[in-house]
Amino acid sequence: MTKKIYWGILGGGRIAQKFASDLKQVEDAELYAVASRSKTNAASFADLYPGAILYNNYEDLVQNPDIDVIYIATPHGLHYAHTLLCLQHGKAVLCEKAFALNSRQAEKMISTAKAKQIFLMEALWSKFTPSWQKMMETVRSGELGEIKNVLINFGFIPQAPVADRLYNPSLGGGTLLDIGIYNIFYAVSVLGKPDHIGARMTPAPSGVDEQCAVTLGYDNGAMAQLFSSYSAQLATEAHISGNKGRIRLTHRFYTPETTIEFYPGRATDHKHIIPVKPTEGFGYHYEARHVGECLRKGLTESPVMTHADTLLLMEIMDEIRRKAAIHYSADTELI
Repeated sequence: MTKKIYWGILGGGRIAQKFASDLKQVEDAELYAVASRSKTNAASFADLYPGAILYNNYEDLVQNPDIDVIYIATPHGLHYAHTLLCLQHGKAVLCEKAFALNSRQAEKMISTAKAKQIFLMEALWSKFTPSWQKMMETVRSGELGEIKNVLINFGFIPQAPVADRLYNPSLGGGTLLDIGIYNIFYAVSVLGKPDHIGARMTPAPSGVDEQCAVTLGYDNGAMAQLFSSYSAQLATEAHISGNKGRIRLTHRFYTPETTIEFYPGRATDHKHIIPVKPTEGFGYHYEARHVGECLRKGLTESPVMTHADTLLLMEIMDEIRRKAAIHYSADTELI
């Protein structure tokens, strides 16, 4: 009999509720408890998941001996403290992206997990979806030839009531860590670690980036142009172009909902759709199922979303923030 994995969720917002909903699709997994400091969010879980234990503080959650792994769904600026809280109590962790505010925090989180021999993974859910896997399969097949350009836009105008986390510097606000990370992840997935990084941002009144433009350069001549925005309704598409053809990941490129269009040569009107296995639910169940498999094998690190993968993303974003003058107080605090 396969061991059932009992999940806890730390944080009760929209993403936490989507993740909890998708857990119902994971074999031998069960939502055991949720901790939320918001009475409104706690009430939502009480209605949707009446079997789960509800806590109004995080300490009770991490001290529950029956929980195997905790999904951290709080804002970016809280991931460092909340991950260490879980690890100190012996709990495996799936921490939502962006993993931390900077690479120094990420290194401390990872070193703590390694010292305690506890599983820790960044929840970059896109990497586990059929659409991302089909994209990478297409790139590796050589059908596009040598990839020379990646162009990705991701932008929207936040609607009222605007979530505090979007613009609050102490919570890691700004487009880069929230949505720009997807742009970087997809570009690096296709092109690898950049040799050169350029960046510029437009500040919001709070000082965080309301818009951020990033260029990644490679010594082989390849380039990535990445744009994230809270002040414009962008297409939220990804274009990956080689010397034989190109693919376009349509609206919501980072989700299982996207369509992958293949354009051979210079064609603009001739295309075919690359088939992708349809997804039920939101798509978070793929990463949750993978975490369960890792825990049953006794792994302390995912072989798919490795610690090195997480650190590379954080180091690239550190350099982007340095170039664009995006600052958080955590950058100068001792870790």
